[in-house]
Amino acid sequence: MGRTHHLDRRLFERVATSRLRGVEAALPRLSRAADQGRLWLGTAAALSAVGGPTARRAARRGLGALAVASLTTNTIMKYATRRKRPLLDIVPAVRQLTRQPATSSFPSGHAASAAAFATGVALESTRYGALVIPVAAAVAASRVYVGVHYPGDVLAGCALGITAAVLTCRWWPPRPERDLSVHHRAAAPALPEGAGLVVVINSGSGSGTTAQLLTAGERLRMLLPSAEIMECGPGEDLAATLDRAALRAAAAGGALGICGGDGSVNAAAQRAAAHGLALAVFPCGTLNHFALDLGVQSFEDATRAVTAGEAIASDLARARPAGGASGETVHFVNTFSIGLYPELVRMREALEGRLGKWPSAAVSLARLLSTARPVELEINGRPHRLWLLFAGNGLYSPEGFAPAHRTHLDDGLLDIRTIDGDKPLARTRVVLSALTGTLGRSRVYTATRLPRLRLSGLRGIRTLAYDGESAPVPDSLVLDKRQGVLAVYRPVRAEDEVLQRARAVAAVTSSYPQRPA
Repeated sequence: MGRTHHLDRRLFERVATSRLRGVEAALPRLSRAADQGRLWLGTAAALSAVGGPTARRAARRGLGALAVASLTTNTIMKYATRRKRPLLDIVPAVRQLTRQPATSSFPSGHAASAAAFATGVALESTRYGALVIPVAAAVAASRVYVGVHYPGDVLAGCALGITAAVLTCRWWPPRPERDLSVHHRAAAPALPEGAGLVVVINSGSGSGTTAQLLTAGERLRMLLPSAEIMECGPGEDLAATLDRAALRAAAAGGALGICGGDGSVNAAAQRAAAHGLALAVFPCGTLNHFALDLGVQSFEDATRAVTAGEAIASDLARARPAGGASGETVHFVNTFSIGLYPELVRMREALEGRLGKWPSAAVSLARLLSTARPVELEINGRPHRLWLLFAGNGLYSPEGFAPAHRTHLDDGLLDIRTIDGDKPLARTRVVLSALTGTLGRSRVYTATRLPRLRLSGLRGIRTLAYDGESAPVPDSLVLDKRQGVLAVYRPVRAEDEVLQRARAVAAVTSSYPQRPA
């Protein structure tokens, strides 16, 4: 330890006595800007404002990693080490901070926060990471340059920050780069300026994550001036509106479009498949899982695909009554489940009008965990007692964790996952496994891939959930897939989302009437 400390002091002395032209004033200012994480909060805000969904995910992961690293550094590591700060005798006064920190020198909290934020951003987007990492490196180096840390403190802080960012992936898997998706081309008509496209806007869908400069209808009319747009208000029948839209699109030899969340996409997908129409998805809901897995993150992405006639194939999964059981067939583009989640959806919907969606979900989950009981059913003729049965329309990744994303939408398989209700303390074991990232090795959890699954003995189960909606359960069900039945518009090449945002702002600005001078 003595030899290491001696080397650390020698390196500090070399940096402290060096003169770096052009950064004498810049590095101390940068170091102060990172106090209390202000620099990274501002960077996250800038990413969210200028970029699109990828930038917002990168900002959220960066801030999450920063919180973990900051908490670990300031509440555990500094109190465990108590290393004295370097002496300032050899540091030029012009570089010294006005207020010197009084906490332990090891590890560097600024370096930990900088490395955590930059690594978190890079895990979601290498492009945005390349912009942030040099700034983070400069902040870390500045702590030695201004004389408040030894180089070893900074290196330890960087290691801690990187570790914190990587650990977030165990609970919150990053979405893979768009080019890693496996998709197969499908035939779809090219519709210049949207001629022949009939788009239904579901005004009752969630508003998404950010405020928009224009309404959905105004954006669509600007991007696709020849498209026919039908708006469906909160009190109107979305299914009936989609039926009319599908008939008009089929008569025009065009395509069907939907502007809404996953529930709206589900309803539109059924009509598109029934009429042999290509489907254009304009993400406008709260989560937009299908659009993200599809690779359509914005209205501009969908617009470019529609005008160029670029589309991919997608399966449409279904749960249909079997063995003469009464009930309706439900289709799902994302997920289907029986057990805890459907009950959660049902309870959330009962509270949503008073509390809002997310508070209702939190209250419902707390109630459900204290009162829920396993469901009993038969899977392919064998009896089971389960807390949850989940079926995904295609393979979800990563393995052994809560469903996060898909890279393949027409694989012809159902992703089946179950939580066994017969094992002792099954709920507790699942929660602990999920928190520690070891769910894939838990004995109460199973996962398999099947093209078809039969469920029977469902009389005691009240509801099922599909794509965020709920429905009553018939006595028996068959889960299967209509492979590749959907052609969904998706651009072959992704456009830079910052450029997309800039064009959108320019278009909006130019549309406003100019005031006379």
